Amino acid sequence: MKLFLFMVPLVFVAVVVFVLGPNVSSWIFIGKRSFLWSSVNPSFLTSGGDLSTAEANVIFGERKKEGLQDLVVEVDGQGKEKDKAISNDISYNQSNSSSSSVQQSNQTELLNISVPWSNTTSVNETYVSHQRQMQPRKFSILDRMEAGLLQARAAIGQARLENQTHDPDYVPEGPMYWNAEVFHRSYLEMEKQFKVFVYEEGEPPVFHNGPCKSIYSMEGNFIHAMEMNDQFRTTDPEKAHVFFLPFSVVMMVRFVYIRDSHDFGPIRKTVIDYVNLVAGRYPYWNRSLGADHFMLACHDWGPETSLSVPNMYKNSIRVLCNANTSEGFNPSKDVSFPEINLQTGTINGFVGGPSASKRPVLAFFAGGLHGHIRSILLEHWENKDEDIQVHRYLPKGVSYYAMLRKSKFCLCPSGYEVASPRVVEAIYTGCVPVLISDHYVPPFSDVLKWKSFSVEVSVNDIPNLKEILTRISPRQYIRMQRRIGQIRRHFEVNSPPKRFDVFHMILHSIWLRRLNFRIIDDQ
Repeated sequence: MKLFLFMVPLVFVAVVVFVLGPNVSSWIFIGKRSFLWSSVNPSFLTSGGDLSTAEANVIFGERKKEGLQDLVVEVDGQGKEKDKAISNDISYNQSNSSSSSVQQSNQTELLNISVPWSNTTSVNETYVSHQRQMQPRKFSILDRMEAGLLQARAAIGQARLENQTHDPDYVPEGPMYWNAEVFHRSYLEMEKQFKVFVYEEGEPPVFHNGPCKSIYSMEGNFIHAMEMNDQFRTTDPEKAHVFFLPFSVVMMVRFVYIRDSHDFGPIRKTVIDYVNLVAGRYPYWNRSLGADHFMLACHDWGPETSLSVPNMYKNSIRVLCNANTSEGFNPSKDVSFPEINLQTGTINGFVGGPSASKRPVLAFFAGGLHGHIRSILLEHWENKDEDIQVHRYLPKGVSYYAMLRKSKFCLCPSGYEVASPRVVEAIYTGCVPVLISDHYVPPFSDVLKWKSFSVEVSVNDIPNLKEILTRISPRQYIRMQRRIGQIRRHFEVNSPPKRFDVFHMILHSIWLRRLNFRIIDDQ
């Protein structure tokens, strides 16, 4: 019996050595890993895509720096969130789905991108043989894409420490930007590699179409500019960083919604059917649960439309004019873009205005009752003061745009929704905008420091408008107006688009959101 007990451990050790090999250092116990890019070996980007385990240990690691946390959404082989269905009311076709993860950084400043991340080793209870461990890993197109994004993050992070990059068209500088050097580097990195895939499914007028001559003109302008673009649009979805769902909420309201029915069901069904369609034909929606997809809407019903598909509301990048945080707008994930009323389809004749010394009116507003904020403004200031000219209707023969150009400050109160085209009208005419709203996130506020060229007034301070505006010294006002002239290019609509204009700023905002998460291939 003693001999038997003595022999059993020896036999077990002999079996383990036979299976794992004589080298004890190869007895590494690892489980399934979701790798993050840590530091990139340049040769990897141009090589055949194979790395030894030793090289992989240098490239891969988990992010543990500066207290930044990652939100991990695990996706199984059926394209479903573990322990949670994609939707309670939608059955997507998931046959083409792959297993992947989405990791999103919880960052206050989108442009404050920290790199690199420290390396750690994941250890679990399942073992693999030394031979399997040393097998080179074949890296996917997705892996290479994420490596490119890591390089972009690193370059953006270094921009604070480097001299301003030369640019033949425009070099951002001044206090209008949170960090001009970082923005410029990020913009250049976007131009270098950002790719958008536009789903071709869907028929006009609801899809691939939109208004270009109305208060909602940015829906149609962006759709048309995106589909005509050769620099950022790709026809190969494998090369795309983000995927555009090209429906127009304005067109759905016009052609799908039954007027005065108060039934949102037809619009909801249209969106559900469309996401069902692309999720069934392509693996990309289910791969990320929609996180690398974006929709764009300037209509007031844009946020409500996104609620049609829970993961669109929860995960997708929602590009909205109605950027209302009290209604679920998330500045770290969603994009605020400007509402621009292109009455003629172009900005010709609407841009430009006199200097500060040729603006005799302190503040100006003209508009009817449209929401509670305007009613408060009209109650306190309509026809009450020559300096604060507030009108429900302009006197006969008085030009609206002429009044904008005569005024130092242009009042931009929210209507029923938070966005107002008056903000861009003020910027176009060189009038300092006064934002009067609650819960509104101004456009491109991850890049632009709005307080440097505009005035923000709470609804409660409407009775104190004149006091607030007269406290701004002439010197300070001149600085603000000059800054308006400098940032105006970011709000201009051009056909075809020009660098740093509103089309490119919208793309840059989407690019920033894409930089803030990584899609990880677990295959």
